[in-house]
Amino acid sequence: MFNLEGKVAVIFGLANKRSIAWGIAQRLHQAGAKLAIGYQNERMKAEAEDLINELPGAHGFQCDLSNDAEIESVFAALGAKYSKIDVLVHAVAFAPAAELRGEFINTTRDGFRVAMDVSVYTLIAVSRAAVPLMTDGGSIMTMSFYAAEKVVPNYNVMAVAKAGLESTVRYLAANLGPKNIRVNAISAGPIKTLAARGVGDLSEMMKIHVDRAPLHRNVDQLEVGGAALFLASDLSSAITGETLYVDCGYNIIGF
Repeated sequence: MFNLEGKVAVIFGLANKRSIAWGIAQRLHQAGAKLAIGYQNERMKAEAEDLINELPGAHGFQCDLSNDAEIESVFAALGAKYSKIDVLVHAVAFAPAAELRGEFINTTRDGFRVAMDVSVYTLIAVSRAAVPLMTDGGSIMTMSFYAAEKVVPNYNVMAVAKAGLESTVRYLAANLGPKNIRVNAISAGPIKTLAARGVGDLSEMMKIHVDRAPLHRNVDQLEVGGAALFLASDLSSAITGETLYVDCGYNIIGF
């Protein structure tokens, strides 16, 4: 049903095998997409490249999305290699660990700035760089979380960033719709990614999720990857500006 043969997908945010970006990469690769997979820095290179090598034909590249010069350089290289891209996945988020514990009122100015820059502005930056290569239209997606809407203990400034991210999705969708480029967010349930491990009491959050979600379990990376595959495919051709929940139904429960 999902055939991405001939499509080029660029995925940012691979850190390790627990990364949501890894689950997405596996699903898009299974559907036949050509993959370019990005990791942040030299420290992450060895583990990221080991994973990328498990996907024949996929290529890795290093790019810190907080650096505009690196974004420009990477997209110049992508344009030279692939001539066009069809799918862009933004699976990048960060806030200093100290901001993800304790009371929200103690959020620092610098912590707020970093969270918004890395978790929100980078979507704008990579979308702007990708648009000239999306000559046949395409699909852009990013990763959100339910804390964008409701208070989640310890998520703090990252929740504000996710709310900003979902608003950014809507503005980009309106902006890029005339170019036949769709922009959506996937709001996944809690997963023990490298970024999420910085959130205080993450394990307790996951236990509560199992207890209250209608499916009574947590979601995994491959299930998020399945939703990303749908958004990357032509079956989602009329869907843009939306937040798709992949959280075992947790978001529908009031009490």
